[in-house]
Amino acid sequence: METKTKRSSTNGKTVKQNATVKTVKDKLTQEAMASTVNGKDVPDREKPTINLDDRIQRFEKLRGLATNRERLTSTLNELTKFNYNQGDSCSFFIRDSHGLEFKTTNSNLIKLVTEHLQLTLQARKTELEKEIIEFQL
Repeated sequence: METKTKRSSTNGKTVKQNATVKTVKDKLTQEAMASTVNGKDVPDREKPTINLDDRIQRFEKLRGLATNRERLTSTLNELTKFNYNQGDSCSFFIRDSHGLEFKTTNSNLIKLVTEHLQLTLQARKTELEKEIIEFQL
């Protein structure tokens, strides 16, 4: 075992310090294992404990998002197939819960409504896909 001697000056006094290689290695190991890096505390990276019920609820939420995306994709496909350039052969019909109705055969109005609906559904589909990708169980 090797011993190194270091002389240091504190408050005008010379102090002799003896350090063995083992002592130096132990000290360096302790410093390396300390929870600070460059003077900043490093948080422990332990995973939070998640119970089974929470995990199942999160899974169900993800399943709901996937179901919404599938329905939205289906609606977009049906709307894309819709042919409204046939003159008077197409009509747009809306009925509310009170039985009130709105009906038109104006192809320009139908085209505007379907284009706006397609853009809105496409934007919502993009939002859902982003949410699904970023989802964490």
